[in-house]
Amino acid sequence: MSLKLNTKYLDAFVNKDELSGIKPQVETAAKTLHDKSGLGNDFLGWLNLPTDYDKNEFSRIKAAAKKICSNSDILIVIGIGGSYLGARAAIELLKSPLYNNLKKNTPDIYYVGNSINPNYLNEIISICDGKDFSVNVISKSGTTTEPALAFRIFKKMVEDKYGKEGAKERIFATTDKSRGTLKNLSDTEGYETFVIPDDVGGRFSVLTAVGLLPIAVAGCDVDAIMRGAAKAQKDFCADFDNNDCYKYAALRNILYRKGKSVEMLVSYDPSFVTMSEWYKQLFGESEGKDNKGIFPASVVFSTDLHSMGQFIQQGSRIMFETVVDIKKPKTDLFLKDDAENLDGLNFLTNQNMSVVNRKAFEGTILAHTEGGVPNIILELDDTSEENFGYLVYFFEKACAVSGYLLGVNPFNQPGVESYKANMFALLGKPGYEGQKSALEAKLG
Repeated sequence: MSLKLNTKYLDAFVNKDELSGIKPQVETAAKTLHDKSGLGNDFLGWLNLPTDYDKNEFSRIKAAAKKICSNSDILIVIGIGGSYLGARAAIELLKSPLYNNLKKNTPDIYYVGNSINPNYLNEIISICDGKDFSVNVISKSGTTTEPALAFRIFKKMVEDKYGKEGAKERIFATTDKSRGTLKNLSDTEGYETFVIPDDVGGRFSVLTAVGLLPIAVAGCDVDAIMRGAAKAQKDFCADFDNNDCYKYAALRNILYRKGKSVEMLVSYDPSFVTMSEWYKQLFGESEGKDNKGIFPASVVFSTDLHSMGQFIQQGSRIMFETVVDIKKPKTDLFLKDDAENLDGLNFLTNQNMSVVNRKAFEGTILAHTEGGVPNIILELDDTSEENFGYLVYFFEKACAVSGYLLGVNPFNQPGVESYKANMFALLGKPGYEGQKSALEAKLG
């Protein structure tokens, strides 16, 4: 298990005095976090979660996953934002983006309730036709529009196929411990429930039942994930000079203060795509407030070198890159000579494809840094379950410290409510009648 911060390519952009200068600010932010004396301190349950979690519920999660695997071809995960991104990120990173198309002995997993697009939902409904399926609905309240609408549809599908009694065995609710629409419905109908802790916000919830149940259904080792996160929890309590998590938060803020307002998370593995989406929610919702914040974006190389690579190389100097360098791929492919060599690629042969990918990485680092783009490297030895848990905790803690350095509350998301109020008014939700005509007038 290994994650290492490599700052070799930052020498032209950040000097040692700058890192020393911001060190007291980082230490203050970290102390505020651990003292629970800062903004949003009622949402810090994730901080000690890798060692202080409900062991009985953890056992129930594994038992429920085993049950779903035994009776279902498909698991439908209903959630939006942090209620599904973390699980999907883990499954695609640890298994494959093509997970649902591979031969395996676990159910296919599909994610709904993350949009209101009818085409997508109809496709998932069609996929379930003739298959045995279970549902994991994830919502603190049970009333968030997108997942609630999807759950209404899939709840009826389960009941129509298996009856009310059968539905009790196939619907699993991850929700509030004691209150809310979904919790009340689950108690009434007899669904097995798992808890979203009161002190853990959605984007920090992947190491709770929110993420762990779907991850376990996919056949991932959730014990190993928690071991990795627990090691990170211990490692990242070290002092600043021995703490890569704190240094990463520091470097992000040094670069931000120099006008680098966009962070591009880079990977060279397509299985990291949804992990990047999780990172974007984590940092975007946590830092983007009070007209401040580093805009989180992502690319996958070498794919995006043929598109976004142009902007990164020669566009506005507003960004820096954080490259997740996975040292060992899950599998490799040996490249053989071609006798005719019509494509002229024999210079690449007699070696593994991972070597070619490595040289693409090295060449890109040199080109981008010489072009004026700072590069932070996060070296990860492989994509094991332990390293996934370690990486999740690394980003979560770095995000919290970085948010405090910015002077914002990293644990709320007040701006998310603006679109909801407008949408509810335009749809005629009771209680929003006064706003409807004014909004329609603005729309023309």
